[in-house]
Amino acid sequence: MYKIQTLNAISDSGLSRLTPLEFEVSPDTKEPAGIILRSFDMNSMELPKSLLAVARAGAGVNNIPLEECAKRGIVVFNTPGANANAVKELVVAAMLLSSRKIADGVAWAKTLTDSEDVAKAVEKGKAQFVGPEIKGKKLGVIGLGAIGAQVANTGYALGMQVSGHDPFLSVDAAWSLSRAVKKAASIEELISTSDYISLHIPYTEKTKGMYGKELFNATKKGARLLNFSRGELVDTDALADAIADGTIACYATDFPSKEVLSLPNTLCIPHLGASTPESEDNCAEMAADEMVNYLRYGIIRNSVNFPACEVPYSGKTRVTICHKNIPNMVSSITSIISGDGHNIDYMSNQSRGNWAYTLIDIDNGLTDDEQLLSRILGIVGVTGARIIKKA
Repeated sequence: MYKIQTLNAISDSGLSRLTPLEFEVSPDTKEPAGIILRSFDMNSMELPKSLLAVARAGAGVNNIPLEECAKRGIVVFNTPGANANAVKELVVAAMLLSSRKIADGVAWAKTLTDSEDVAKAVEKGKAQFVGPEIKGKKLGVIGLGAIGAQVANTGYALGMQVSGHDPFLSVDAAWSLSRAVKKAASIEELISTSDYISLHIPYTEKTKGMYGKELFNATKKGARLLNFSRGELVDTDALADAIADGTIACYATDFPSKEVLSLPNTLCIPHLGASTPESEDNCAEMAADEMVNYLRYGIIRNSVNFPACEVPYSGKTRVTICHKNIPNMVSSITSIISGDGHNIDYMSNQSRGNWAYTLIDIDNGLTDDEQLLSRILGIVGVTGARIIKKA
C-alpha cells in the first residue's frame, strides 16, 4: 500500500481516485511515497526519505524545491490546463472590466445611497465611466499554452482581431489554437499594435520583470495590460511610468502587491484565477491520476523536473531509474540487468536538461529485487530506482 500525504485540502473528486485498497491518504501520514499539495511551501521542508513523487494541484511550482527533488529521484508533477477555463473566463472578465470601468462605476454607485434622486444622479455622473467595446479591437496574447490559447480563441469568438507570440509553441497547443489567430514574429511587433495585451508565460528567473521599460516603450499608447500569470513578470517601476504617461490605460492583474495597489488605473483581483469548484476538481483529479500512474506503473506525464515517459504497462517486471543525463548511463544500467541473466523486453530512455529517466521491462521475473536495486543505485549519477511488479 502506498502512503500519500496531503499538505493542503484537496478536492474529494481527486482523492476518490486514490482507492483505499491501494493508497492510504492523510495529512498526517508519516514516510509517504507521494505528496499532493496546492500552495503549501515545501522549500523549507525536510523531504522524507520515502518520497517518490510530488503532485501539485495547479500549474505553478515555485513552492516546490524542484532541483532538490531531482537530486533525490523524486518526480514532481503539475496540472497544466486543468484550470485553463477558469483563468480564461477571468481574463475575459478583466478585459471588460478594464475597458468599461465597470468596477469603478459599481463602487461609485454605492455612494449614492443618500441621494434624493438616484436615477438623476446616475444619469449625471455616468459619463465618467465611459469606455470602449472590445469587439473589433486588437488582442495580443503572449504565451499560447493551455490558457493563452483559450484566451486567444475566446477573443476571436468575441469579434476581436487576435495575434499571438510563443517561440515554444507545442504541437498540442497549436492544435487547439484557432486558425484565425495570427502569428506575431516578436513580442515587440505584437504589443506595438495591440489594444489589449494578455500575458501567459511562466515565471522564472529569466522572465522576472520581462515586461519592463523597453517593452513599455514599444507598447501601443492607451493599451490595456492583463497579467494573470505571475505578478513578478511586470516591472512595477516601469509600469508606474507607463501608467503616468498614458501608455497603459489600465493594468489588470490577479496578483495584487502593495506597490500596484497604490497605482491609479489598476484593477487588482485577489488571485481568483483558479478559484472555482470546477477548477479545483479538475486540478485534484489530474494530480491524483499523475500520482497513480507513476506509483503504479512508472509512467511520467506532466512532470516539471523529469522527462515524459508514457509507456503502457505490459504486466512484466518493470525497472524505473531516475538519473543524471550523462554519457554511458544507459550502458551501465543495462549491463547490470543483462549481467544478472535478465532479458530486456523493452526499454525507454528519455532526457530533459540535466536529468533523465530510464524505464526497462524485463521478460523474466527477478529473484532478488533488493540486490539489483542496490547495484543500480550504486551507479554514479543515479538518484532513484525501483521495481514494479504486477499485483
